[in-house]
Amino acid sequence: MTSGRGQRFVWTMDWNLLRTFMVIVQEKGITAAAEKLRLKQPTISNALRRLEGHFGCRLIERRPGIFEVTLPGQRLYAECVSLFDTVSNLHALVHDQSDEVTGRVEMAFASHVVCPFLDEAVAEFHRDNPRVTFATTVLSSQEVITAVARKDVALGVCLMHERNPKLEFQPLYRESFGYFCGRQHRLFGKSGLDLKDLRAEPYVSFKTDQMADALWPIAMLRQQEEFAGPVIGTSSHLEEVKRLIIAGLGFGPLPIHVVEDDVRKGLLWRLPPYDNPPEITVYLVHDPAARHSRAEALLLERLLARIDATPLEQRTYPVAA
Repeated sequence: MTSGRGQRFVWTMDWNLLRTFMVIVQEKGITAAAEKLRLKQPTISNALRRLEGHFGCRLIERRPGIFEVTLPGQRLYAECVSLFDTVSNLHALVHDQSDEVTGRVEMAFASHVVCPFLDEAVAEFHRDNPRVTFATTVLSSQEVITAVARKDVALGVCLMHERNPKLEFQPLYRESFGYFCGRQHRLFGKSGLDLKDLRAEPYVSFKTDQMADALWPIAMLRQQEEFAGPVIGTSSHLEEVKRLIIAGLGFGPLPIHVVEDDVRKGLLWRLPPYDNPPEITVYLVHDPAARHSRAEALLLERLLARIDATPLEQRTYPVAA
């Protein structure tokens, strides 16, 4: 039962303060939150002071060069996210009076996810629920995980570096990476190459191509083969890595099945290793504690059921001949 003090808090507090606080934490600053909310900075600062007055404690440590969410602030932020997730679903809950599924599914993807298994599942879901709409965002893998944790999206598809214990990561598909170069590279069009031929060549890759990061199998191969060429370019997005490789800045890793068309067009050339290339797992990530809309819950349920019913070998690309 709510105490007398708790009841007074519920009836007297301006609930917009919670929304403002949530945006302050998400934007990592007063100024950025003011820009996001299109309000003046003193208005945001005053809202934070009022909220701290309601709770009687410091929620954010803010000094020149310092912005740290305190432990009470972290707890409040988690509840704010949950609260606004619930509120955002109220309209659909009130007006959904039929058996027909409606609403919108928010999803976030790492760049250039190519997964026929996923496409078939979404197409099937759309045929069964034609009034459901979809909104997708392309982010880096870490940003995808953050978006799911914040409940900005219902589900994400990405690489995984460090497992968030509050989220569930389900292997969605596996893809093999090969090394490629563009037309302007000196090795373009050459056959019979060996990995030692790449050791001194300029390199282009992903920011996660590190031993302690998501693309560690590629980093391990690079380390084992003692690649010593300079790193000319990096990006978090596959399309940008491919752009730099095609431009001739260096050779680099790309998912083999994703760039098959570029190879056929003569924009890219496959380099060794030709056998047993490194494999990377791409994950479906979601928050099991989130309050999903009916459409989101049904799509997620269908995806997880299909994953459970389909061996990973059938979700591995390129598909074995």
